[in-house]
Amino acid sequence: MLMCDRWKSKTAGMIALGMVSTTGLPLIAAVEAQASFPSSGDANATYLAQSLFESARLTVPAGTQIQSTYEEVGDDGEEVEKIILTPDETVEATLVVEETLYSTMGTVLIPAGSEVTGTFRPLAGETVGTQFYAETLETPGGREFDLDAVSRPITRTEVITEETDRDFVKGAVIGGAAAAVLSEILGSIDLLEVLGGAGLGALGILIFGGNEEEVEVVVVDPNLDLDLTLQSDLQL
Repeated sequence: MLMCDRWKSKTAGMIALGMVSTTGLPLIAAVEAQASFPSSGDANATYLAQSLFESARLTVPAGTQIQSTYEEVGDDGEEVEKIILTPDETVEATLVVEETLYSTMGTVLIPAGSEVTGTFRPLAGETVGTQFYAETLETPGGREFDLDAVSRPITRTEVITEETDRDFVKGAVIGGAAAAVLSEILGSIDLLEVLGGAGLGALGILIFGGNEEEVEVVVVDPNLDLDLTLQSDLQL
């Protein structure tokens, strides 16, 4: 009786294994058939592989950090040392991803050199400072994605007066509003770039009329302050 039960169990197992193996055959056959049309051969196999790859969606989970910075370089090769904004200033900017982001399996998720566009916005409430809000990501290959990521709040400030050393703005990228008030206080200043395309001179006279004696500005360190944290999953 025991031998009979064992024989039945073994037979059932073989039948089940056979069913699983047989069930898998049509799928394998279908894939092989798609990959080996006699007229095209390798071209169809390549097309199928590309289709399968493109249909697979990669997800970068919320909470992931993207190392980024501001990399504008002046005509003299000078790199950005700081970004200067007024506390109430909103201005567009483009960051660059510094290091390639990989999955745990080694797949490239976000290549180094990708560009992140977004805006610096004033901090809410009574805290003086700014924060970068990322909106889009464009890879070096031209693929573009919506991006929901932010920098940490940046609260580093300086009070600028007529006695402030002009070297304070050396190597600086400055928001249009900050450029206006600084030019009124410091006179002619040599900036690396004015964010948002705003000019100096006339803008400062129009808004401030040369009556400012001091101004508080927010100072962003592009090497320390601009790493981004995803606020929601990024689908690639």
